[in-house]
Amino acid sequence: MTVHIGICSTAHLHADSYAAALSAHPNATFVGVTETDDAVADARAKADEYGVDYRDPDDLFAAADGVVVCSTNADHLAWVERAADAGVNVLCEKPLAPSLGEAEEIVTTCRHADVNLGVAMPLRFSQPVRNAKTAIENGVLGNLQFLSGTNRGKMPGGWFVDDDESGGGAVIDHTVHILDVVRWLTGEEVEEVYAEADTRFHDIPVEDVNLLSMTLTDGTEFVLDGSWSKPDEWDFWGDATLRLVGTEGVVSIDCFDQTIKQTQDTDDPGIQRIFWGSNPDEGLIDDFVESVDEDRPPAKTGADAVNDIAVVEAAYESIGETEPVSVEQTELTAPTN
Repeated sequence: MTVHIGICSTAHLHADSYAAALSAHPNATFVGVTETDDAVADARAKADEYGVDYRDPDDLFAAADGVVVCSTNADHLAWVERAADAGVNVLCEKPLAPSLGEAEEIVTTCRHADVNLGVAMPLRFSQPVRNAKTAIENGVLGNLQFLSGTNRGKMPGGWFVDDDESGGGAVIDHTVHILDVVRWLTGEEVEEVYAEADTRFHDIPVEDVNLLSMTLTDGTEFVLDGSWSKPDEWDFWGDATLRLVGTEGVVSIDCFDQTIKQTQDTDDPGIQRIFWGSNPDEGLIDDFVESVDEDRPPAKTGADAVNDIAVVEAAYESIGETEPVSVEQTELTAPTN
């Protein structure tokens, strides 16, 4: 069976990768792109680039079985509400929402509409992460003692540094990726977070540097550097790493270590790293297409993603209060999410 998938907004830079995966997918038809009135010109240009039609929102929802929401964080709720009203399944770009209240509202909206809601966490489909999950399930770690992770990248600019559109800076943009991996691998939640953040590398109104020190529900300590600390001239966009230390062994994950270095006789860029490993975005889109076909929730559900936002919200509270903050553990359950 072929499912019909569209993209709602191309504001997020990940839209390009998802569009490529949809265009190449053997069981999906990429039915087009839509956007709100103030950004139609950009979306039309992206539709031409992707080789698909630009459609008005109502037309796209009528043609689609599922949509991928790639808007600004502030617009996630509005797009998900429109999809839910049309009875269309949703894969929403991360983070699910800029606030815990909006995240819960998104999940409740999809539950009431009986549509499946997923959140774009492609690192679950990274082969190094999957290898680590197998190793952990086979008991190589023993009892978990400590975790440390990084998700450092280049500063994206644009709406990402507009607090009204994004909900914050590097904390909200980068924390959720490694946090989701840790929650998925360990089965634990974050109980407490102490966070520090600042703006050091760029002239922007949001934080570009942050360090989160967290305690999991089993008492394990977890530290995470999610800074926009890579210079524009860096030879690769960023990193995604995690080290898990146990009583019996250590598991180290580097999601983008499978690279080769390319040197060219040119200034832009003269040296760069080319990633050759399996593409986690393709795994993400594969899962979403299958979930629409099988009428099941995607691997990362909206209900699960609410707890990621609870940690982010606690981190910002900790930054403001300069002290540890307990994380509000949500018990939001949804039959289809």
